[in-house]
Amino acid sequence: MSIFLDSAHIEDARRAMQLGFVRGVTTNPSHIARTGRPGLDVLRDLLALTDGPVFYQVTADTVEERYAQAWELHSLCPDRLVVKIPATTENLALTARLTKAGVDCLVTAVASPAQVYLAAQAGAHYVAPYVNRLTRQVGDGVSIVREMAQILRGTQTEILAASLKSVEEVVAVLLAGAHHVTVPLDLLLAMGEHPFSQQAIVEFNQARIPA
Repeated sequence: MSIFLDSAHIEDARRAMQLGFVRGVTTNPSHIARTGRPGLDVLRDLLALTDGPVFYQVTADTVEERYAQAWELHSLCPDRLVVKIPATTENLALTARLTKAGVDCLVTAVASPAQVYLAAQAGAHYVAPYVNRLTRQVGDGVSIVREMAQILRGTQTEILAASLKSVEEVVAVLLAGAHHVTVPLDLLLAMGEHPFSQQAIVEFNQARIPA
């Protein structure tokens, strides 16, 4: 069970990695675009900041172009680069081609247990449901994650839950069976804080015997 930073900003990644418990970094085309930098330059910097996995999405127009792009990404760091592939039938076939050749893949934007089942059959290491987006569009993203977890029981495919907007939502998807979560820096930092903890620290300090 791991936590990842969901960002393409180098300073966010540097701060997250300094915490010592963040496993790696997930990116998406929107994150990359907001940096205003070439995507591969951002990717190289992120790979240099962490010893863990870095996730990068293929965006080319055709299946064969996405296949070539996936191999270009994989070649940058075969041991730690995870290729993100959006969930469609033709992209699931692409995932199967890549995983059989040794490319680590995540099928992203999965919205149904059926897609997750096919992703597992295609050999995907991870699937990424956009939980909060599913809640807004369908009604209960956490319940969908729970069904996905049941489908994946006994397989090698793991749920990396994304689009999480609150500490409570993170906890809910973990209880529903998500193997991992990815969160932005502000939510990552918020997860380590609680008013009762702060209150206890104040009380401990007040009770402290002066040296």
